[in-house]
Amino acid sequence: MALEVAASKFAALGSEQRLNVLKVLVRSGPAGLSIGELGQRAGVTGSTLTHHLRILTQAGLVQQAREGRSIICAAAAYDEVRALSDFLLTQCCADCGDTEHDHG
Repeated sequence: MALEVAASKFAALGSEQRLNVLKVLVRSGPAGLSIGELGQRAGVTGSTLTHHLRILTQAGLVQQAREGRSIICAAAAYDEVRALSDFLLTQCCADCGDTEHDHG
């Protein structure tokens, strides 16, 4: 993952509420949650939830399903979340030559 891409994804997580929304979606599994359920579990509703979902979706960390003009559910984009995690872990101790810390 390019440094600029990783920075953009981390920037999207730079809000406590957005990080919580993503955490709730990751914990809910691949099927995701309805928007109502997500809002209830994350403690964020209405236009604030819509705003956070837009940012997380633009960063590629959340996928949304739509029905007409309404978002019906959201789910974590596990491949992207995993790639972001791997970005950090593969950099851990990369310059020290200690292969015990090689997570890549």
